[in-house]
Amino acid sequence: MNLTFLGAAREVTGSCYLLESAGSRFLVDCGLFQGGREAHAKNLRAFAFDPGAIDFVILSHAHIDHSGLLPRLTALGFKGPIFATPATCDLLGVMLPDAAHIQEKEAERENYRRFHTRKPGKNERAPLYTVEQAKSCLRRLRPVPYEQIFSPHASIECRFRDAGHILGSAIVEIWLMVGGTRRKIVFSGDLGQPARPLVRDPTPIEQADWLVVESTYGNRLHKSMPETEDELVEAVVETIERQRGNLIVPAFAVGRTQDMLYLLADLTRRGRIPKLEVYVDSPMATAATEITYKHMALLDDESRALMRRHGGAQWFRKLAFVDSVEESIALDKIRGGITILSASGMCEAGRIRYHLLAHLPRRDSAVLITGFQAEGTLGRRLVDGAKRVRIFGEEVPVHARLYTLGGLSAHADRNALLRWLGGFRTPPLQTFVVHGEATTALGFAALIQERLGWRAEAPQAGQRVELRA
Repeated sequence: MNLTFLGAAREVTGSCYLLESAGSRFLVDCGLFQGGREAHAKNLRAFAFDPGAIDFVILSHAHIDHSGLLPRLTALGFKGPIFATPATCDLLGVMLPDAAHIQEKEAERENYRRFHTRKPGKNERAPLYTVEQAKSCLRRLRPVPYEQIFSPHASIECRFRDAGHILGSAIVEIWLMVGGTRRKIVFSGDLGQPARPLVRDPTPIEQADWLVVESTYGNRLHKSMPETEDELVEAVVETIERQRGNLIVPAFAVGRTQDMLYLLADLTRRGRIPKLEVYVDSPMATAATEITYKHMALLDDESRALMRRHGGAQWFRKLAFVDSVEESIALDKIRGGITILSASGMCEAGRIRYHLLAHLPRRDSAVLITGFQAEGTLGRRLVDGAKRVRIFGEEVPVHARLYTLGGLSAHADRNALLRWLGGFRTPPLQTFVVHGEATTALGFAALIQERLGWRAEAPQAGQRVELRA
């Protein structure tokens, strides 16, 4: 059996792994590369294989860095099924068309820029895929619930286990024949941090012959939830009550927006912050929140108890889900006292960029960063302390205060990852560390060898490994 690391190898985005075994060729994940000047070129050349020769795809979860190239895969000839949990399938129904819309708009904006700067020799840029191609891709989805064993191929069995990362996220267990022996490979997907809002803790796994494990935060520890709540209270009170400004929250439409709504409702219920006027300015986040309510059975007990009545709306002075562009534009004319949750979480696309354009120059407003910011993204530049940033070609001074929540990540930190690995009864034959920036992945692989005594490595992009029994 051969395993090729096509993405998320010594970097955080572009998760994609090709397995060739027993006459079958299939992918685990098919994600978009995000952040940095090279991302578009990497997405264009992402498939070092014939998409038409892929038999099926197994998807760990809906985040675009794991799913965002599925429409391109389908448009280029893939005709097989895509297996995912039911919640993931529901989320993809809104996320992939939204991603396609962003692709179309970015291509339109780039072509406008090229025309007006009269760049010689520059051809018109086409989107990676269109909205229609994304909708066509959705017809290939095959929902499979947690814990149910399914056979995408005659010689292969699979099972999804709850990864505790976002709604519907899964650890993928795969059993196949290698050298006449039934063997098991496990893909951790993105593992969640235990005891965090909304979703349940990651499912322990006891055995694997080979393991592919994420390492996004394999080099650091998250702050505790009490510390994180204190940071959030400070940001709200300082910005809304003392400065009378607006709080701008870049939040991933799936997962982080719902986490924030839960936390703001819970802190209000406990009397730590006043009732707030909150606007969720992302059609996709609105749809994702509705899907979350649909799959309430997947949430932890505390979240179900708080949100079961009107989704926690009784704890807000006003909770509005913004739909139209006109409503979104009008928010930036409100001088103070509101909180805006808007996508994308890394500030790379979507309505959040317009809100940052309006509020970064304001000293009474603040930006609250709630999650990981990949290298090359606007969010990362803000976290790194940039005094000026470029948005839509315009130089924007950064006068707004910046807050970061240290413990709200949906990814397990170093200790949580090690605890999850400690659930294995015997070491895998080989462990591959992925989905982390190069120094992080290499460091976490070394830590696994040092702490657990396992054979571990951080593969390079494009590396092909033969898995032997």
